[in-house]
Amino acid sequence: MHGLKSMVLLLVVLGGLGGYIYFVDSKRDPAAESANAKAFTDLVADNIEEIEIKNASGETAHVQRVGTDWQLVAPDKADADDGIVGTVTSNLSSLEVQRVVDENPSDLAQFGLNPPRIDVAFRVKDQKDFQRLLVGEKTPTGGDFFAKRPGDNRVFLISSFLDSIFNKTAFDLRDKAVLKFDRNEAKSIEIIAGNNSKQFTGNGNDWRIEKPISARADYAGVEGFLSRLSSTFMQKIVVSETSDLKQYGLDQPALTATVTAGSAKSTLIIGRTEEGTSRFAKDVSRNEIFTVDEMLFTELSKDAAEFRRKDLFDGRSFTANRVELKRGDETVALDKTTVDGKETWKNAAGQNVDLMKVEQLIGLLSSVRATAFEPTAHPSLKMPVLTATIRFDDSKKMETVTFGRAATDAFASRADEPGSAKIDAMALDESLKALDGLK
Repeated sequence: MHGLKSMVLLLVVLGGLGGYIYFVDSKRDPAAESANAKAFTDLVADNIEEIEIKNASGETAHVQRVGTDWQLVAPDKADADDGIVGTVTSNLSSLEVQRVVDENPSDLAQFGLNPPRIDVAFRVKDQKDFQRLLVGEKTPTGGDFFAKRPGDNRVFLISSFLDSIFNKTAFDLRDKAVLKFDRNEAKSIEIIAGNNSKQFTGNGNDWRIEKPISARADYAGVEGFLSRLSSTFMQKIVVSETSDLKQYGLDQPALTATVTAGSAKSTLIIGRTEEGTSRFAKDVSRNEIFTVDEMLFTELSKDAAEFRRKDLFDGRSFTANRVELKRGDETVALDKTTVDGKETWKNAAGQNVDLMKVEQLIGLLSSVRATAFEPTAHPSLKMPVLTATIRFDDSKKMETVTFGRAATDAFASRADEPGSAKIDAMALDESLKALDGLK
């Protein structure tokens, strides 16, 4: 019976406390307050040089501005995520007091402010002392959070979205990129996975596969590779520092990815799986061991053939200036010239050839794409149905492609690349019809 009375008394007290907070939150006259006043007058985000956040879990993280960048200095030392820290500083500088709910509260605990749930301290340039924002619990109506500043008795409301911005862990604030390099300076990528390796070299938009074969690389595919390496984030930090790589499978990595950008090399090593969907990984230039999604390992492990350029010709009708087409014993040679300011095509006899028909033919040839690659030349290419050579960029570049037929299938090979490609037989037939149309 005594326990029941105690429970009833506790419910009455809690009900009264909740009612008081609700009354203060919902009944106070907004017009009596300074609407949307700044919590920190004259604060400029760019002037904040140091931030320390004690989050709702009790963890404390400390970041400092170093030049134009931010550094995590506690609990570990690491580069900070400038974007995330910038969101904190910009919201501190623009923080508005939605409404003052109590000018002189007698009990801060009822607002979740004794102790505060979140404590955000920051130091401004040329100042020694930290300013602080204390964030408490959500209001009973759920729209805002209680907050206050030390040294100011007032309890006020801040917008609910700010809770997630200020409630940051050290992991939230740190730079979580698995590998750091200058994308614009990237000139080489090497992936080693067990006994298999592939290497790409590039110059601007022109990328090539160097290993295990020498062939043109698909620009979009390589750029996707670089994007994946530069934009993938750590899932979590496993350990800040260790000399024992074996337990993570990093002493003999399952995969090693190295990007050369300018004169700098950045290397990511990926080890054994953790819980099936993640793998242990490490940037060799940093101490931390972290986890990455298994999909990163899967994508980096793709066969080099998947990154080959599918277009058989790089030249296009608008860049071509000479075409040589050999079909059996017959050869057709066409040259582009300019007459009276107009482009025209001439045959070997110096006669004009229909401009539209020539450009249609070159367009059809240059649109032929590989649907699959084979490591060796297909037998049909020993007796080709067409050999096409296109010179382009003022004859600085030349490409030769041989086409073969085997029943309903069609194949092609470039003179400067190994193996052969399977192509759409209809695309070859259309090109041959266009060649016949020149006669």
